Amino acid sequence: MPAYKAPLHDIRFLMNEVFDYPAHYQTLSNGEAADPETVDMILEGAADFCENVLSPLNQTGDQEGCHFENGEVKTPKGFKEAYDQFVQSGWQGLSYPEQYGGQNLPMSLNLIKSEMMGTANWSFQMYPGLSVGCINTIIQYGTDEQKDTYLPHLVAGTWSGTMCLTEPQCGTDLGQVKTKAEPQADGTYAISGTKIFISAGEHDLTENIVHIVLARLPDAPAGTKGISLFIVPKFLPSADGGVGERNPVTCGSIEHKMGIRASATAVLNFDNAVGYLIGEPNKGLHAMFTFMNTARIGTAIQGICHAELAFQGALPYAKERMSMRALSGKKDPEKVADAIIHHADVRRMLLTQKAIAEGGRAMIYHAAQIADKMTDALERGDTAAFEQHDDHLGFYTPILKGFLTEMGYEAANHGMQVYGGHGYIKEWGMEQIVRDSRISTLYEGTTGVQALDLIGRKVLLTSKGKVIRDYTAEILKFCGQHARNKYMRRFAWDLTKLCAQWNALTVRIMLAARKDRDIVSSASVDFLMFSGYVMMAYFWAQQAAVASAKLASNDGAETPEFYKAKIKVADFYFERLLPRTQGHAEAMVNPSKTMTALAPEHFSFDY
Repeated sequence: MPAYKAPLHDIRFLMNEVFDYPAHYQTLSNGEAADPETVDMILEGAADFCENVLSPLNQTGDQEGCHFENGEVKTPKGFKEAYDQFVQSGWQGLSYPEQYGGQNLPMSLNLIKSEMMGTANWSFQMYPGLSVGCINTIIQYGTDEQKDTYLPHLVAGTWSGTMCLTEPQCGTDLGQVKTKAEPQADGTYAISGTKIFISAGEHDLTENIVHIVLARLPDAPAGTKGISLFIVPKFLPSADGGVGERNPVTCGSIEHKMGIRASATAVLNFDNAVGYLIGEPNKGLHAMFTFMNTARIGTAIQGICHAELAFQGALPYAKERMSMRALSGKKDPEKVADAIIHHADVRRMLLTQKAIAEGGRAMIYHAAQIADKMTDALERGDTAAFEQHDDHLGFYTPILKGFLTEMGYEAANHGMQVYGGHGYIKEWGMEQIVRDSRISTLYEGTTGVQALDLIGRKVLLTSKGKVIRDYTAEILKFCGQHARNKYMRRFAWDLTKLCAQWNALTVRIMLAARKDRDIVSSASVDFLMFSGYVMMAYFWAQQAAVASAKLASNDGAETPEFYKAKIKVADFYFERLLPRTQGHAEAMVNPSKTMTALAPEHFSFDY
């Protein structure tokens, strides 16, 4: 397994030079404490924890997996000690209010920390990661009593949280939820039902687990309009705020999974468990989206985590492995063969990994600034600003989640491919990255679900294409600023053409959908991937603009190779990856009939 090294140079480049985080933090009500010295200390501390504590547990945790016996889950060796260190260092409370024990720093710092943790050990990151959405949901919708009861423990990390949506008969279609919530005389609710695929649903890392559960009241309307949201703790809070009696929530089993085997995915049975309503009755799905959007951004991070780790594993192997001679002539004449990094196809794979990891990181870090603004608006009680930023991030979310996880999976496979046959062998650790990355395109909404959310809800239904027009206007403004720059002109021209095409494709699908309703679905994934490639191109162009300016002004004299590499990877992205947009563009506007012509009864392997 490759030993993780935090890419601090690239992280600082994005934070300080591309997105100007120091100036951004000055605009936030909680940004004053995020001065450059404090931020640097946090980055260094997170890197040390991830490199020296979490990374060594990644492969051993996969090999051992979680243990289930009599309803109890034991995590792999070393996880409990690592989690205790995580809690003692205050990492969970980094971006939460001081009144609940947090450090009240901007949310983006928590996302950046999560990227490092997830790359070092995604299975471990799942445990505290699920608590983030739980905390956010209680902060936004909980009563003062609920906040005082749960948030100090969750923020400290001594309690963890989960999201309980999926049931055996339904996943994405939450209108089918059957879990019942019966009102009790004391104001609580008796929760009964079974939830499956619950990440971190049972484990031995914390003294309590707080489940956020979707369930139906007896008089609830049918479908998604009749779902309410409840807090259902594993142990009921005691009178003094600690852990009280056991709530009848039991773990029936844990899944035997393809990847992230050190993260327990539980089947939870609620047998008249005590629950507490959070938010308004029958409006639980709206409140749950606070949790789900947080989780989807976290899953998008997984895409760049696996791309980064696969690149870090493949690069040293490509430099050391000797095989054949380079077509352009001997590169290592004193050896029997040349290192495989001299072969163009190996470089294609390495550059693709690097382009995905660093381009995706830029996309996430920009979205993190929007999340900061959302949190700040919520703290100030500015509903209009909150909704504006929420809509902005809502457009990004399906692209980040769908596109980056698909690309992260591609990058993971490239890492395995660089190793050849050795990549298929467990001891190298590359096949684990592939297995771990595979789930990212599935949970928190599959790629198809994200694609339908993007084109069906965000683009066509809600905005009638305005969200694309607004975003491309932002890109075109950037292009106008760099149109006369000799180096940037080609990027600006490519982006300009793609912005025009993006808008035209949106209109074509919108018009075609009047007669061919299925085209929205048949075009959706191609539309999402086209959108992702263009968005990533925009962020690579921004990085190239900063790097070229640094070199031109000699401001980057201390590390010129870093800036030169940025420019060369941007060139690669525009020349080798961005052309993929045209295949997606051609496919998405074709009528849906090729997908619908074959009747369901004719889908067969046995004629």
